[in-house]
Amino acid sequence: MRKVFVLLLLVVGFIGLIVISPASADVKKPSGCECLAPAGAGGGWDFTCRVPAAQMMQKLDLIDGSMKVVNMSGSGGGKAFSHVVNTRNNDENLIVAASAATATRLAQKVFGDYKADDVRWVGALGMDYGVIVVGKDSPYKTLDDLVAQLKSNPKKTPIVGASSVGGWDHIKALLVAKEAGVKNLRSINYIPFDNGGKAMLEVIGGRAAAFTGDASEIIGQFQAGKVRILAVLSEDKIPALGDAKTAKEQGYDVIGGNWRAFYAPAGISDDAYNYWVSAVKAVAMSPEWTEIREKNGLAEFTSFGKDFDAFVRNQIENVATISRELNIIK
Repeated sequence: MRKVFVLLLLVVGFIGLIVISPASADVKKPSGCECLAPAGAGGGWDFTCRVPAAQMMQKLDLIDGSMKVVNMSGSGGGKAFSHVVNTRNNDENLIVAASAATATRLAQKVFGDYKADDVRWVGALGMDYGVIVVGKDSPYKTLDDLVAQLKSNPKKTPIVGASSVGGWDHIKALLVAKEAGVKNLRSINYIPFDNGGKAMLEVIGGRAAAFTGDASEIIGQFQAGKVRILAVLSEDKIPALGDAKTAKEQGYDVIGGNWRAFYAPAGISDDAYNYWVSAVKAVAMSPEWTEIREKNGLAEFTSFGKDFDAFVRNQIENVATISRELNIIK
């Protein structure tokens, strides 16, 4: 499993980065811009729209004026995907937050007949590693404690996350359970919410055993002392998460990275597409974003334009393989 999983998540190491020159002075900067977050406020997609897109693109003078952020939750991102394809296909002032969760849902046909070709993949500017979190008053002090309960009484050990059943957050929890030796993965009681903020309130309120999500989603609650991190699904510790142990340190060889990125409507012109690619790259390479990225627990990861398109398609294939292996799809 580890080899397949690393191929899925760390395939970035085998992908070269396309060199994109900054947008030339004669290309008109987009105005009346909008970033669509395919979930409610408080989650990773919302963060991707509000910080690297709306905040940083305006600060770096990459857009004309400000950028509006619109939250559109529903169907695990499927409502927003359908909206872009069917209603905004030619909108050159629109970009949409995307992540490994987007690729997961396309791979599992959660979005129905929609596929990677229905949008244009712009670029990625960070890797958001997975976390397993409990409330500060939880009886589970270590990952071993939670795993023992999952083995003995999985139905009464609800795990919450922001993805749909079989989605990215669910897969991360299943991989930890599989590595721990849980035989019947379908017995794991996973409850989906439409964003990470809502899901985390369940563990803070003691209504769920654990939250499976990403570092950027829990950083605020962690710093406020409202949650305890049982495991980080990264190779190494993440400075923004203090002394939180990785799953690997605790004997669970699982790594789960969720890239943060953007796509655009398929019908926009090449000039508009190339401008968005160069804008995302400009943000990714800026010292301002580097500081924000590290502060929010995101690791460095960049891929743009055609290379990013190839990366997404490769990940969709790998997610489908893993989903079949975990009996999520046939």
